[in-house]
Amino acid sequence: MKYLWISLVAVFLLLSGIIYYRYYFVFGEGVKSGILNYAVKKGNIFKTYEGKLIQQGFGANSKTGSLTSYEFEFSIEDEEIFRQMEMNNGKTFDLHYKEYHGVLPWRGNTTYVVDRIVNMK
Repeated sequence: MKYLWISLVAVFLLLSGIIYYRYYFVFGEGVKSGILNYAVKKGNIFKTYEGKLIQQGFGANSKTGSLTSYEFEFSIEDEEIFRQMEMNNGKTFDLHYKEYHGVLPWRGNTTYVVDRIVNMK
């Protein structure tokens, strides 16, 4: 009976560690810059805030000297950040984000979660 309890506790701790690593461990952080394409609130059960930045730059797969467009899709953590983006659609933003390994339905549709606006032009 003692070994059963030890085994159950070990399995519980292992599963807890896996869930934490997959859904709550911050894999990466950074700042992305670009023109805000859209900011929307959507979802069937969990209404989350989502957005997309269009980043411009010189692409490796494009013709020499031509500009390539890169899209950065993200979820937004706070309603106040969403409101500020919604009011300034089409402007250039520098967004600080956190990257997770997995997606939680109440956190958003992407593994990238914007937690603050660094700069807006």
